[in-house]
Amino acid sequence: MKALTFSTFGDPGVLQYQEIAQPVLKTGDILVEMKAIGLNFSDTERRKGNYHLLGKPPYIAGYEGAGIVADNNGHPDFKSGDRVSFGDVPFANAELVAVPVTHAIPLPAEISFDTAAAILLQGMTAHYLATDSHQVKPGETVLLHAVAGGVGQLLTQICKLLGAKVIGLTSSETKRAAALIAGADTVFLYQDDWKKQVLDYTGGKGVDVTYDSVASTLNDSLAITRILGTVVLYGKAGGLPEPSPSLELLMDRSQTITGGDLWSYLDSKEERIKRSGVLFNWITSGQLVLQAPKAFKLADGKLAHEYMESKQSTGKIILIP
Repeated sequence: MKALTFSTFGDPGVLQYQEIAQPVLKTGDILVEMKAIGLNFSDTERRKGNYHLLGKPPYIAGYEGAGIVADNNGHPDFKSGDRVSFGDVPFANAELVAVPVTHAIPLPAEISFDTAAAILLQGMTAHYLATDSHQVKPGETVLLHAVAGGVGQLLTQICKLLGAKVIGLTSSETKRAAALIAGADTVFLYQDDWKKQVLDYTGGKGVDVTYDSVASTLNDSLAITRILGTVVLYGKAGGLPEPSPSLELLMDRSQTITGGDLWSYLDSKEERIKRSGVLFNWITSGQLVLQAPKAFKLADGKLAHEYMESKQSTGKIILIP
């Protein structure tokens, strides 16, 4: 089979599309012929050597995708030709992937392969952020960092579905427009005095919850979050904050900082099916609208990585074997 691989860490130039042996199925695995694969920021970080990697060179990144069952390996719940998807299975950047049956999510006929590859990781992330890390309530005001990204646009829509007002932060007028289309009530730019703008918008009170995927902005996020409010830290795109947050100020304002990681919530087959099912239902009912993903051939994975790192994208990037 063909796969997108790398044997050394570095820029997109280290990626190679090459023939390798197909995966060997273990008991409890099914073999999936991939039709669409999600590309995520973590994949570029793995390529650079900044994230944990399974196996040994040549490495295969990717954890998300959709396809059809090529071999059910004797498992009674699946048959050849069944449509399935997954959001947390390694080695996805390949034509064939060994998928544990506990991680295989049946794909409804009305959800395309492209949509499944574009929604699962980012969609389930947005879902747990709005329902578990902090339960968004009607009438709340939330602030979303990187609002025009894949998670940001989905989290915007979910927060609006739950009755909240959404303030977004982003880096350009183009991305501001994308966030407004996704449903944000207002969007401020990082290069402006966004902390003053947020406080002015909230009458000096601050927001109820801030979702921060940047991390270096954590002190600013706390400053514009209200007394008794919450900051959810779920990424570190900008590096760790300097200086560290003041524990004294945190106590004085009775604020909460909580961390978030999707893997903590995807701890069973039932959780995977339940959370993906909510997303699929929102999509089929028209309550959740996805921006059409930007598609690249898997063979052109180098171009896809370059495009993601150019910061031009405002939605999902997928790879097509």
